[in-house]
Amino acid sequence: MKKFILRRLLLGVIVMLGVAFITFFLTRVIPSDPAAKWVGPRATPEQIAKATIDLGLDQPLYVQFFKYMGDLLQGNLGASLRTRRPIMLELQENLPATIELVFISTIAAVFLGIPLGVISARRKDQWVDHLSRLFSVGVVSLPTFWVGLILQLLFFRTLHLFPMGGQLSTEIKLTMEIPKITGFLMFDSLVTGNFRIFTDALWHIVLPGITIGLYPVGLVARMTRSALLEILNEDYITAARSYGLSERIVLWSYALKNSIGSTSTVVALSIGYTLVNTFLTESIFSWPGIGSYIASAVIGLDYPAIMGVTIFSAFSYVILNLVADVIIAMDPRVRA
Repeated sequence: MKKFILRRLLLGVIVMLGVAFITFFLTRVIPSDPAAKWVGPRATPEQIAKATIDLGLDQPLYVQFFKYMGDLLQGNLGASLRTRRPIMLELQENLPATIELVFISTIAAVFLGIPLGVISARRKDQWVDHLSRLFSVGVVSLPTFWVGLILQLLFFRTLHLFPMGGQLSTEIKLTMEIPKITGFLMFDSLVTGNFRIFTDALWHIVLPGITIGLYPVGLVARMTRSALLEILNEDYITAARSYGLSERIVLWSYALKNSIGSTSTVVALSIGYTLVNTFLTESIFSWPGIGSYIASAVIGLDYPAIMGVTIFSAFSYVILNLVADVIIAMDPRVRA
């Protein structure tokens, strides 16, 4: 197991180095002047020249790259060209809102996707299975931006049930003090007893939560069904049935347990996909998370912020893949 994890860690380090290398040089070929953005729109040529030296942009690319890698190894992602604040600090401020959406999608994938896949496998080729597969394929195929816009049109414009966007209503923001303990709004409001803020935040997260949760639910349901159909044909399943065990015990206790490896891999990867997928969803619903932050960075050509979010996303993918690999590696046949 130690050698297996060590190999995966080494591969993860190689991936991170590749991502850092590609993002660094891609941001350097963008037609922009970071020094001019740093000093402001009314800067003089002398100020721009001084900012170029201060930012190290006058040095060769390979020198800039090694300096960037040195800062990266120390956890320093640089400073934003727009706000001049450390990017790590801005990520910490915007990340909790994004994690709330990712948490919603993960809960949906586990508690909706897995049972849906189990029922579909149990009722193979019956109408329940056909409906389940139709739903799974449909939600995986639908574009996220289209789903978000349709939900806004239906539940906000037509039915007036849910807010169009934002994390809180304007009235709450103006009349109440927003608790800031951990940065997770719903958790902080519960801890401080602000149930009105909690209810309002819960009402606002419904539509973006559904938007990003549909894809992982469909993906996990399809993978669970596929894995179970193979396992249900194994000899030990036939033996368990011959012992007189109920179909429910055979399905949920024996078959599902042996499909956890492939299902956990899909869940882990769907979390990474959802983390990136929230960027577009947050822009549609005006959600104050990493997506809104990177959208502003792209519009303003703030390449340090773009690089910081890219590195963070790649690191999240590597960690999630490692977690999935460790779960699968509990089977000695995989480690061999």
